[in-house]
Formats: sequence, C-alpha cells, structure tokens
Amino acid sequence: MSDRLCTVLLYSDDPQVRDRMRLAVGTRPAADLRVEFVEAATYAECVRLVDDYEIDLMLLDGEATPGGGIGIARQIKDDFDTAPPTCVVIARAADRWLAAYAEVDATLVHPLDPITTAATVTELLRTHAAA
Repeated sequence: MSDRLCTVLLYSDDPQVRDRMRLAVGTRPAADLRVEFVEAATYAECVRLVDDYEIDLMLLDGEATPGGGIGIARQIKDDFDTAPPTCVVIARAADRWLAAYAEVDATLVHPLDPITTAATVTELLRTHAAA
C-alpha cells in the first residue's frame, strides 16, 4: 500500500496552539498516511484555504478568539457543498454537545494527547478517503 499525502488545515489565533496541534498529529499519524499542514489564524484565512486547497481535514481550536473553531466549523459546513471533515479541539468535554450541534465530525480535548489525536485524525482521513 502506498502512502497517501493529506492536507490538514490547522486553525487557531494562537501560533503556540497551532504548534501543539501539529506536534500532536505529527507528519505521519499512521504508517500509510503522510500529512502536510496549512495554517490559518482567522475565519477569512480558513475560507481562503478551503477555497484554494484540497483540504482533507480541518483541525480547529474551539477556544480561539474572536472566531471559535465550533462556529467556524458550522459556518464552513453551511457555506460549502463539500466541506472537509472537521475536528474541533475543546477545553471542556461538556462542550461536545455544542460541537455536535455544529456538525463537527470529532472532538478532542486540550491538552492534546498525541496517541488519541493521531488515532482520531487517522480515522477521519481514512473515512473521508472512503467517501
């Protein structure tokens, strides 16, 4: 089986959070998947990147300001016919209901665990590829 190269959009207004997300995912979350990253610090940048690239997964910071990842996920799902799968990183597990309302595909909780993060990202990328 050959490696599949996937593009993951990282969104947070905080560059340190984007770095932590990148490190938790890694460039090879599974033996058959390689990841390249594009980054956004604003909603407008997210939209531009979704327009300009074939994004395989959006990993969004639910705690970002002024636009949180949950709101951005919902808006992109509403605005794009074929929105990429989304995973939102939240600070409180209790916010999963809000993420479900926003139709996100998965949630992770700060601080990110690299094993859980890689497994979640791998599952979303494989599910998206099969669709």
